[in-house]
Amino acid sequence: MVTSPSDDTRYDLAVVGAGPAGLAAAVTAAELGLSVALVDSAAQTGGQFYRHPAPGLRARRPQALHHAWSAYTGRAARLAAQIAAGRVRHLAEHHVWAVTGEAGQWQVRAVRGPDGGGRQATVRAAKVLLATGSYERQLPFPGWTLPGVVGAGGAQAMLKAGLVLPGRRIVVAGSGPLLLAVAGSLAAAGATVPVVVEASGYTGYARTPGALAANPGKLAEGAVHAAALVRHGIRVRTRSAVTAVHGGDRVEAVTVRPLDAQWRPLPGRPGVRIPCDALAVGHGLVPQIELATGLGCATRRTADGSHALVVDRYQRTTVPGVWTAGETAGVGGAELALLEGELAARDIAGDIAGDGGARRRTGGLPARRRDRLRRFADAMAAAHAPGPHWRDWLRPDTDVCRCEEVTAGQIREAVDDLGARDTRTVKLLTRAGMGWCQGRMCGPAVARLAASAEGGGTAGDAPDRRPLACPLTLGELADG
Repeated sequence: MVTSPSDDTRYDLAVVGAGPAGLAAAVTAAELGLSVALVDSAAQTGGQFYRHPAPGLRARRPQALHHAWSAYTGRAARLAAQIAAGRVRHLAEHHVWAVTGEAGQWQVRAVRGPDGGGRQATVRAAKVLLATGSYERQLPFPGWTLPGVVGAGGAQAMLKAGLVLPGRRIVVAGSGPLLLAVAGSLAAAGATVPVVVEASGYTGYARTPGALAANPGKLAEGAVHAAALVRHGIRVRTRSAVTAVHGGDRVEAVTVRPLDAQWRPLPGRPGVRIPCDALAVGHGLVPQIELATGLGCATRRTADGSHALVVDRYQRTTVPGVWTAGETAGVGGAELALLEGELAARDIAGDIAGDGGARRRTGGLPARRRDRLRRFADAMAAAHAPGPHWRDWLRPDTDVCRCEEVTAGQIREAVDDLGARDTRTVKLLTRAGMGWCQGRMCGPAVARLAASAEGGGTAGDAPDRRPLACPLTLGELADG
């Protein structure tokens, strides 16, 4: 049910995002005595990881589509108890476009409705925890805009939320451990997955044996995915990429080419054409930090070239009164997000109660687990970091920005001929990233193409500070 706060309601804590990190934070904070507003754009809690079928689909076994489903259901039950007790107010279908104010007097500003377009709501709170998650990194290549090409995470979302498949014969490609989970899920649901195409490989993990040894559960999880691939007869091609998609009205086949360590297609190797009717492709996840950077929170460069928020051991950002947890602090998975949400909530409760030391000491064991998982997340990011020469896949007429139909040739002209040396200048010269998605789809690719002017593989410029974290009409803005 969608509810909205009254103008005079003031909460101890506003949690933005109801995925694993936000859910854990809201439940923990409420159980420690805080009044909490849990603000989220979705109709149900769980975020992208615990996305589950709409009630109208009457799915009998949603747990079959998820890993560690009990971790969600347990916290969801605790949340329901706190909502019933009046300690948590769940504001579903609220799209947060800005956080304003200062420590002790924050205003979380949102527009209501399934797709926005409703009236404004303002949540007032003493503290804010941002648990806004991540979105999928897409690197363009010829044919990637053809119908039937979907994000790897998008394919999994279609299955979890709608119980539908993007096709019957689906190639899964890109880079990162998500590919293995997606391939196994699609095959278990009845799709034929002829191959998983991994651009990096898995030998990079061997460079951090300490992180592997400290996280045996991750090794076991990988073994489960590997067994699923074997069971369904799915091949894995490493150091390879889908560099072209073929078809008329939709996908009919893809070309897979072997790569060198820098993701450069090997010369003299034309590649293999694989028939399929869908391609699920993604090159990892990118922290969604627009709300935080709008507040001035400092960022750091991660091992895979993306930006994450700088946090201390208690999940505090560099802006007083603002905490963050989960993928915003660096992509690391649901287990890490749950721990960080709990640790942040404990610190916030201790800060409000004036007994921060006592509160923080209770989180000693979760903090050590958090640190182990964070080390593994860093190793994972390094192992699957996009190589600098993925841009060699592009043709001049390849669309990079789908919204504004800006091609690779236009971006290269801005960089090589017009002197653009950063993402902002490329945007001003070409309109890349100025469409409806506001660069969420093309931003990483545009940044890397801009960085190529300096001979680097990743962009050197800091992430944009935006006054609006999601699309908003002038009428909605005036209403706020």
